[in-house]
Parts: sequence; structure tokens; C-alpha cells
Amino acid sequence: MAIPFIDLGAQRERIGAAIEAGVKRVLDHGAYIMGPEVKRFEADLASFAQSKHALSCANGTDAIELILLALGVGEGDAVFVPSFTFVATAEVVPMTRAEPVFVDIDAKTYNIDPVKLEAAIEVVIKEGRLKPAAIIAVDLFGQPADYPAIAKIAEKYGLPVVSDAAQGFGGTIDGKQSLNWAKATATSFYPAKPLGCYGDGGAVVTNDEALLDRLISYRVHGGATAADAANFAHEAKYLNVRIGMNSRLDTIQAAVLVEKLAIFAEEIELRQAVARRYNAGLEGFVTSVPYVKAGFISTWAQYTIEHENRDGLQAALRDKGIPSAVYYPIPLHQQPGYAAFTSGPRDLSVSEAKSKTVISLPFSPYLSAETQDEIISAVKAFA
Repeated sequence: MAIPFIDLGAQRERIGAAIEAGVKRVLDHGAYIMGPEVKRFEADLASFAQSKHALSCANGTDAIELILLALGVGEGDAVFVPSFTFVATAEVVPMTRAEPVFVDIDAKTYNIDPVKLEAAIEVVIKEGRLKPAAIIAVDLFGQPADYPAIAKIAEKYGLPVVSDAAQGFGGTIDGKQSLNWAKATATSFYPAKPLGCYGDGGAVVTNDEALLDRLISYRVHGGATAADAANFAHEAKYLNVRIGMNSRLDTIQAAVLVEKLAIFAEEIELRQAVARRYNAGLEGFVTSVPYVKAGFISTWAQYTIEHENRDGLQAALRDKGIPSAVYYPIPLHQQPGYAAFTSGPRDLSVSEAKSKTVISLPFSPYLSAETQDEIISAVKAFA
């Protein structure tokens, strides 16, 4: 039997009946857009995230863009993003007419380097062309970014922190999630994410009431909120006070996520055990196994090792029927579509080096020890 890269089938065996019952309820009541399951999921998500509010949306990319719009980011602004991440983090910035400023990563965690972040802010200030407006920190491969250090820098320069937790939602630092330091946290429910639905989906969590009000408006065509429509006698969606988007989570996907969220905390624990088994088996046979900082809990969206002959290892695994993935083989600052964005330091050498050595192995909370031993043996055989 082929080894899946991410085993969604094992989870479905566990909660498939509950999911099917939830989907049937939606089919029965027929409220396919913004139905009661959406409100229930948002309430459950806020509770899980230790936040006052959760607002669902169509996907994780929209979640980040909604936050930037609600923060008022726009033309002439600089938004600081890591170069070693998926393009969605950066692509939303030009959508607001601001410019991304690429920052290098920490060599161990793959997350934005706080020291280099502050240096980038200083460079942009000295250049004088753009105004620093926000920081987007990414929880790459599931490990939270160094939010305590990032928050200190953000406070020094008066910048909001946006947490891109598409991969790391549910990860913690000393028991606290990223919202403890961020203005808002965005996440994705793409099926392969640790908390994924059966299609596309995303959400924003925040403790800021005023920000939430604007997020609600931008999510549905810039429609009026209660404050905007105090003297408007018709439906608020027909009073459009902002240029918004259409980014709603389908009710069926919310029904799926209600059931998946119910077991998510347990699955995060299961992921720790799988990661420990990998580390124990691969330590010393690859250039490096994943490093997680003390006090940090990763959601292990991917299990990513480094190997000096990454491409050779991937070919060897493929020959044995073992899938793998190479994430971000071209850093964002080297992507053709982003060549025009040159503000900030141009030394992004760590991102460039890691793009040539990282490789991710099959991973899920339900990965059996037997299958994992097979994968480990194949990696060791190549080494």
C-alpha cells in the first residue's frame, strides 16, 4: 500500500460518521451560506484560540488580506515579511497597494529573524520612500515565530504584528498562542493543514473590537456594520462604505471543521509523538532534524529535515515509493513576480541556503510506527 504524504483517510475513519451527520444537517436546513454551523464554529474557534473573537472567511490568503485592510495598510506602506515562506504571505501586500519588504530567517527555526527584522525596519526608515506599517510573522512548518522578541521590536517602532498561522495555528509559546502578542492571527483550513476542512477555508482571530468591526465589513463587499448603518433602514449589505471582497466560509465546511476542531488538541499531542520518533531515528543521519525552541510547541504541519544532497535523497525515496516535498525552492525575493520590491536589506542568504537543503517527509498524527520505521530506514540507507 502506498504511503500517503499526509494521511487524511485515517482521520476520516475516526470522525467520518460525525462529519457526515454534520453535513447532512446542513443539507437538511439549506442555509449553505453563513448558516448556523458557521456561527458555532467561530465560537468554538475563539474558545480554542483563547481569543474574544473569531471570524471565518473563504481561505487563509484572504484572512491575511482582511487583516491588512482592516489595519488601514495601503499605498506607500512597507509590510515586513519573511522571504522563506509560501507566496500567499507576500502576495496580499501589493493587493492593498503597499509593498512587501523581505526579511531573512533564523537558520534553526526557519522563522523570521528578529535581529534582521529590526535591521530591515531601520533600512526602510533611512531610505525614506516607504513608511513601516506592519509585520507579518509566519509560523513555518508549525513552530510559532519568536513572538516575544518580535513584539518588542514592533512596540519600539509602533507597528502591529500580524500572525500568519496557516501552518502553526494551535502552536504555543509557554502555553500562549500567537494572539497574545499579535494584533490578529490568520489561519488556513486548506485540507493539508493541521486543522483542515474538505475544501478551502480560513479565519481571523482577534481581541480588538474595532478591528473586528472592520473585518466584518471587508469580508462581505465592504458592507456597513452596525455603527455605519445607524440610520439606514435597509439591509446593511446594501450600504457599502468600503471597497471589500466576498470571502465567506461555506456552511458545509464549517460543519466539517466543528468536528475536526473537537479533536484538534489531541491531534497536536499525537503529532509531538510522531515528531519525537522521527528525531530519534534520524538524528546523525541527516544534516539536521527540526529544531524547536524551549517552551515552544509546534503543530508539525510538516516534518522538515535538511540534507546536503536533498535532490538525491528525494529521488532515492521516490524509487522506494516514499513521497516527500520540497517547500519553497525559490525564496520570495528571487521570484520573478516580486523583482520590483527591492526595499530593505538585500542579504537574504539564509533563505537562499535553506531553499537548497530542506525536504519534508510524510507526516500525520496517525502515522504508524511501522510505516515511520520504513521511512526512517530509507533515509538512513541513502545517508
